Amino acid sequence: MRDRVQLAAHARFTQEDSGAVQIETAFSYLLFFLILAGIIQFCMVVYTYGVYAEAARAGVRYAVQHGTDSSTCSGPSTGCSDSTGANVVSAVSTYAAHYVTTIAGMRVQASYPDSSSAPGARVVVKVTYTYAPFVTYKGFNQAFQIAAQGRILY
Repeated sequence: MRDRVQLAAHARFTQEDSGAVQIETAFSYLLFFLILAGIIQFCMVVYTYGVYAEAARAGVRYAVQHGTDSSTCSGPSTGCSDSTGANVVSAVSTYAAHYVTTIAGMRVQASYPDSSSAPGARVVVKVTYTYAPFVTYKGFNQAFQIAAQGRILY
């Protein structure tokens, strides 16, 4: 008899707590998936920044190799077929397109502070990109402004 009373009390106790366990589990899963989404989002931001930073460096590498001594000169020097640096911008866009899904929001600016693309002159490539997160957060608008600089070799 005593065993039946204990079993009945135990059954009432477990029945009353079964809903609480489900609710706690649901909240735990919700918290877990929110943290997981945040980690994935952070990784994507870091990855995207790295791609555009390397794309800016690729533009500088292109400009460094295509100075006035090159047959495909890029820069403001006389005799260069690409005085605006459009080929540098194209090199940046081509590099970035290999690693990200869209480059639609990317703006590239190639400038020559010394007003020349002769050997020893400086070149600066600036990339601006506004990151679009896969889950939008109110107030989250991360704009990357990346610059790379080098000296023309040829």
